[in-house]
Amino acid sequence: MESLFPPEDNHYLSVDALRVPEIRFFVAEDGEDVLGTIALARKDGYGEVKSMFVDPAARGRGVARALLRHVEGVAREMGVPVLRLETGNLLEAAIALYTAQGFRPCGAFGDYAVNGTSVFMEKPLV
Repeated sequence: MESLFPPEDNHYLSVDALRVPEIRFFVAEDGEDVLGTIALARKDGYGEVKSMFVDPAARGRGVARALLRHVEGVAREMGVPVLRLETGNLLEAAIALYTAQGFRPCGAFGDYAVNGTSVFMEKPLV
């Protein structure tokens, strides 16, 4: 992400920031290999998809889709009415995945500011 976007447009969370009660972190594994990660941040009135990453060697195997479906199921169980996310405009595969899974463009939310690189998306769950 740091090679693609200016520092002020990188919104990934540090490991410490992921270790708080309002964030649930999930890992896709194959044996001892970590294939991908995703987090669900519980916000006021919505859930935010964070830290979606799939190892380049595991891409094309449905890992991202499975992680996203899992987070959506967890969010539904928690009673979250809508999932939102921020991604980068250069991440075409990610945008295509989110669109295929029912996410649609929306405006900036939370603490995000409109900039030249962020794409904001949401998916109602109710």
